Order: sequence, then C-alpha cells, then structure tokens
Amino acid sequence: MLVKDFDFYLPQEQIAQDPLEDRSSSKLLLLDKETGKLKHEIFKNITQYLKPGDCLVLNNTKVIPARLYGEKEDTGAQIEVLLLKRKENDIWECLVKPGKKMKVGARVSFGEGLLKGEVVDIVEEGNRLIRFSYEGIFEEILDRLGQMPLPPYITHKLKDKNRYQTVYAKYDGSAAAPTAGLHFTKELLEEVRRMGVEIAEVTLHVGLGTFRPVKVEDVLDHHMHSEFYQIDQEAADIINNTKKKGGRVICVGTTSCRTIESAAKDGQLSAKSGWTDIFIYPGYQFKILDCLITNFHLPQSTLLMLVSALAGREHVLAAYEEAVKEQYRFFSFGDAMFITDNIENLDKKL
Repeated sequence: MLVKDFDFYLPQEQIAQDPLEDRSSSKLLLLDKETGKLKHEIFKNITQYLKPGDCLVLNNTKVIPARLYGEKEDTGAQIEVLLLKRKENDIWECLVKPGKKMKVGARVSFGEGLLKGEVVDIVEEGNRLIRFSYEGIFEEILDRLGQMPLPPYITHKLKDKNRYQTVYAKYDGSAAAPTAGLHFTKELLEEVRRMGVEIAEVTLHVGLGTFRPVKVEDVLDHHMHSEFYQIDQEAADIINNTKKKGGRVICVGTTSCRTIESAAKDGQLSAKSGWTDIFIYPGYQFKILDCLITNFHLPQSTLLMLVSALAGREHVLAAYEEAVKEQYRFFSFGDAMFITDNIENLDKKL
C-alpha cells in the first residue's frame, strides 16, 4: 500500500485560514461508508442524521498555548520552542527552531526572564528535552507568554484563542486541537442530548506526530508517535451500553476514534489510560466505532488513511473530489464530513 495512493488535488485557496463566525454554520458532507453516496448539508443540521440511542464520543482535551518565542541567553539569538509532551513536572519534550543552536546545556529566556529553559537532552528526530524554571504557576505563565500552535498551513493570526478550542475542552495537554469538535456549539450539543443521544467524553492529548508528513513510500513502514489518552469508567459504560442496545458509536474526530480503538478488546471498551501509537489504515477492522465526524485532511496523511479505513479509499477520494468541486473549506478551520451508514434510510426519517 503506497502513500502516494492517498493523494488528491487541492487548490491553495480552499485551505481555510480563519474560523467561521458561527461554528455550526460550516458545510457538512455526508458520506455513506458502504455505498459511497454523498449528500450536502449544513453542520447545524447534523441532528437530522442522528438517532435516539446513538452515542457521540468527544475528546475533551484542551490545547495549551504551546508556542513560545525567546532569546538564547548567551547570544541573544531568536529561538522558537513548541511544547510537545510533558515528561516530568517541569521537563518537556519540545520542537526547537533553529535546533542546531540549542545543544545540551543551552539556555533560553522567555518574556524577559519570566520563564527560563535549559536543554537537558536531545531525543528522537532532534527534539529537545527542556527543563523550565519560573516563579508562580506554569500554566498561568504559559497563558501569558505562549501562542496557540496553529498548523503551518494557517498563515493568518488567530484573533481569539478560544476559536482553536472546542466548547467542551477541559484538560490541558494538546499541541493541536481535535478540530472536528470545533463545529459544535453548546446549544447544538444540548439539542443532541435532548433528542436522546448519549455523550461520552474521553481524553487524548494531541501531539504533532499525528500531523507530521509521512516520509516513507510504503504505508506499512510508517510509525506513529505516541500520545497520552484516558477513558474513565463512566465513558466506557456509556459506550458499552450503546453497543449492547444496538446504537451507533459516533466519534467526533480521529483522535476520539484512536482513543477508543486503542482501549477496545473483544468488542468491549475498558476504562484505562496510557500511551497509544495506534496507526489505522485500510484493512483495519474497527472494534467499537461505527461512524465518524471529521474534517477534511491533508493529502497523503495518516488521517486520510484512517478515514479510508472506515469508508474505503475510493469512496473517500471521490468525496474529496466532490468537496473540492463544491468549494468546501479544508483542514483545521474548514468544513466537516460525516462518514455514516444508510443515508437513504436516514433520509426517510426526515
């Protein structure tokens, strides 16, 4: 299976640079995972395609303002540090630019010394372990000095930090947003609950490994970076009961999908936490997930491979071609897709 088999043409102007004023007014492309049938909608109408007894799985991680700009203490050189993964209380694995200037022992100062860091080790792919020192509460200092780590294809400056957070974000830890959830408003989620759809919250702290380009030719040679996840007993019970009663488990985003599939065994979900490097690509048999709400992903990305595992590569690429033709907005601030089943039967429900 070749990485180039997951390529598609995307005009640059269809990469969304800014979030819409109304989160739920984005376009929604429904894709029947069995037949490949497509239907165009508006996201706020997604309730018409949900049923009582279904379960939405949300990733309640919160993006931290993980991008810091500082100065190397000895030379004054400008240094960019992106927090990737907390290793210990004050030691983080970081992506550093320019990395060649930050050898072990190098020190960097942020915010005129409000926060300081020292490189204590170099790890895989040239990332640095940095020990931070400060007075006060780290999270408060980070909120003051840090910027949201928007993907490199977004060149506009974000006016409101909260627009790169879901409305249900709770637990700090992500270097990127679980973007499928950005389309939900509190009002829309309340409407979902009122119609008898269960909501289960899980946590996966999104790292940049999910978005790194695949640099191998053969899909099977790619290795995912690990990310921390947590599923509590309440969420496991809600999801297991949904399956038991014949309802659909609908993940909001690929991160929610990877979380529950990592903790599934024999068709059951366990309450657990740990690190996952699960890589889902065509041929994978889903253990828990039935349907998926997701954004439109980069060409040749692991995320495009995941959605192709659910709906088939041909169906997905045909849907992407249709989305390009119909001027859908792509990537983090873009429009959404609902990979579902029996669109025709759902139509009859309307």
